Amino acid sequence: MLDVLKQAECLYSPKQIDAAIDAMAEKISSVMADKLPLLLCVMNGGIILTGHLAPKLSFPLHIDYIHATRYREQLTGSDLHWRVSPATSLQGRAVLLLDDIFDEGETLAAIRRWCLEQGAADVYSAVLVDKQHDRKTADIKQADFTALYAEDKYLFGYGMDYKGFWRNAPGIFAASDAHTGS
Repeated sequence: MLDVLKQAECLYSPKQIDAAIDAMAEKISSVMADKLPLLLCVMNGGIILTGHLAPKLSFPLHIDYIHATRYREQLTGSDLHWRVSPATSLQGRAVLLLDDIFDEGETLAAIRRWCLEQGAADVYSAVLVDKQHDRKTADIKQADFTALYAEDKYLFGYGMDYKGFWRNAPGIFAASDAHTGS
């Protein structure tokens, strides 16, 4: 697993990521400051974004989490697997979903639908990275708030994993072709 990071291309440094999260926090604040929102961290990928973003939002909010995943430590997605629902009621709430990556959009779209079914008044989404390609398959084609954009490569770091590892990588990296089978 050590060679995965050594052979990867660093797309964004921690400094670049922090600046992008600052800018995203300003945009979120301008839209949501008066809504008393519920931030829902989409586990596991959204945990690092949530930890960096939440302190930059200077308005009252609640934080909870939801665990729904398509990847389950694999390199490709499959059916959505629901693990944990939030403990906080969504009824009448403005909800902000925080996730690591917007790839095809299926996970965020499914969670958004679920939140609305639970009675959320509004559901917004914020992602650290939007992967640029033409394979967006969900009914939503982009998040409401996006910090960074990246080319269509296998990404890891800052919440995104490589086979369950390297969510903690110090930046956002593109795995080498040798590690993705490309």
